[in-house]
Amino acid sequence: MATTQRRRAAQTPGSGRSARALSYAAENYLLSLAILHEDGIAPHVGQLASYLRHIPLEEGLGTTMASVSGMVHRMAREGLVEVNRSKEVELTPEGELIARDVVRRHRLAERLLVDVLDVPIERAEIEAHRLEHAISPALLKRIEEKLGYPKTCPYGRPIYGVGEERLRKDNPGTLRLSETEAGGIYTIVQIPDEDFPLLRYMVENRVLPGQPIEVVDNAPYRGVVDLRREGVPVSIGVDVAQRIRVKPRER
Repeated sequence: MATTQRRRAAQTPGSGRSARALSYAAENYLLSLAILHEDGIAPHVGQLASYLRHIPLEEGLGTTMASVSGMVHRMAREGLVEVNRSKEVELTPEGELIARDVVRRHRLAERLLVDVLDVPIERAEIEAHRLEHAISPALLKRIEEKLGYPKTCPYGRPIYGVGEERLRKDNPGTLRLSETEAGGIYTIVQIPDEDFPLLRYMVENRVLPGQPIEVVDNAPYRGVVDLRREGVPVSIGVDVAQRIRVKPRER
């Protein structure tokens, strides 16, 4: 049976009961919308389609404008999303609750892959998509216990606790790399995780959570932020820099 037709029971967090049956495609849409929500983005259908193209092909998602628009309308009828007057796709309260559960499974799967199975960090995002749909609530609890209740995924994004029902939209004490000042010293807190070539670039250049960096030049007119990491120059595009979170570091 095609991946997009498989269905699993979505769990209402903390309740232990099935809320509804969701297709793997719907879970991937909820995951994507949750991540964009965390980044402060309410996407138009075109933006959502572009984001979904980063999800592994074997997930079987249609990413044309027509297929994404059709899926958004189906999810709107099911009460999971709504399209506002600006044509932006937003999660409803119920959609956000279920999305939080999908995000939790995905990020604990990433931690399991990196911390226990030694999967390279640039591959863990892809492999987590294969695992997330099959993790039951009981297994998820065991994984979390085994990992020691981690607070973040390998890319610095939050792993929500059982009692958390809302997605976070900011990261207190941090700012976007695109907002930093030349000459400033910062620590990387969070990086985008959905783009394999980008992740590989960041791993190769060690632009990863916990890594100290110096901002050499923040030049939006050139479209880049120039960094120095342990004396090595690294350039990051402004569009990516907007989704990297850092915190100031004392010299």
